[in-house]
Order: sequence, then structure tokens, then C-alpha cells
Amino acid sequence: MAEHIGIVACSAEGAALCYRTICVEGARRLGAYQHPEVSMHTHSLADYVACLERHDWDGVGELMLSSARKLAAAGATFLICPDNTIHQALPRIAARLPLPWLHIADVAAAHAVERGFRRVGLTGTRWLVDSEVYPERLAAAGVACVRPSADEREAIDHIIMKELVHGVFTPDAFTRFEEIIGRWKDEGCDAVILGCTEIPLIIDDSNSPLPTIDSTRLLARAALQRAAPGQG
Repeated sequence: MAEHIGIVACSAEGAALCYRTICVEGARRLGAYQHPEVSMHTHSLADYVACLERHDWDGVGELMLSSARKLAAAGATFLICPDNTIHQALPRIAARLPLPWLHIADVAAAHAVERGFRRVGLTGTRWLVDSEVYPERLAAAGVACVRPSADEREAIDHIIMKELVHGVFTPDAFTRFEEIIGRWKDEGCDAVILGCTEIPLIIDDSNSPLPTIDSTRLLARAALQRAAPGQG
């Protein structure tokens, strides 16, 4: 019997892509129309952003924990969170989580190792790229992490927080990402982590100068594998 996946959601677009991937790829693995049981909970994105803006990581963690407890009560057997940024607060609540948590950065790092990547660029919000969420896990896996420059961080953060999370996808946004990823390619990176769960909506292997590590879909696939191992 498949396990029940609980999604601790934050922003709509990233959570929707993760949920859709579970359902669509679940049917490919398990049979027509089939996928594991899935529950999702999110507080208002405004609540998260208010905490992020004042660097209140305890507040971010409490929102995550609240969702986790509601998902446990709904019958989930393990948790995922399709939002890279708020994983910075996870250590603050880890001891109080009611269920096991599948960490998005661990999944991405494992994929980098599997693909043989040794040096990767990191895209994401300013909070994420300033943090050690990815560098620590990548380093432990023997993979170097390259962060954007200050100007690039500002541009990426603006695209994510002012456009992508609101469902706005523009050619200019793609062009800016292409420029940044192209620079990393020229400087010896062999892949790029799409470290905001909305970025895969505009960047993928078909249009990126470097191979992409799609944290959103990789997390969904890892959840599928955990929920229904050996099937498909």
C-alpha cells in the first residue's frame, strides 16, 4: 500500500507544479489515473513573506510546523516542502516534526552526484542563495556550489518574488536567467540548480545553457519513490 504524501506548501506555483508532477508521473509509474494519496496545506504566502522580510526564521519555522501537524492529522505518513527558501528554518523545528521530512536539497544533491556534476550554479531567492541550505549539502556530496553575484541575486529575487510567484512569466525573465547561467557555463559550471520551485516554469533542459537540476520535479519524484517503492 502506497504511503500518504503530505505537502507543506508555501507559494502556489511551486506547490502546484510539485503536486501535478506527483499525480501525472504517478499515473505513469502505477497505472492509469493512479497516484499515492496526497494532502497539502499552506498558510498565506503573505504570512511567510512577512517573516522573511524581518528575518524571523523562528516565525517561518512555526508556520511550517503548523502545516506539518495539520497534515499529520490528515493522515500523511511523511512530508515534503516544494519551497527551497523556507528550508532554512527547518533545523529550528526538526525535533518537533510529527513525521519524517524528505529534504529538497538532499534530493537535488543526490541527483547532482548521480549525474556526475562537480560544480553547479545556484539560483533562488536572495534568502536562499545567502544561506547554507544548498552549499552544505552539496559540499558533503563533493559538489562545489557557485552563488550569483550581488546584482544577479537582486535580479533573480525580483523575478521570483515579483513575477513567478504571481504566475507572471515574461521573455525578459528568461533572458536574464539565460545570461546568468551562460556566465556560469563560461566559468566552468557543469549544471545549474533551479533552487526556486517556480523557476522550472520558465527554464528547463531545452532552453538552459547548462543541464538543470529541477528541485521541484526531483522532489516530487523522490516522494513518489518513497510512497510507492518498487512499483512502476
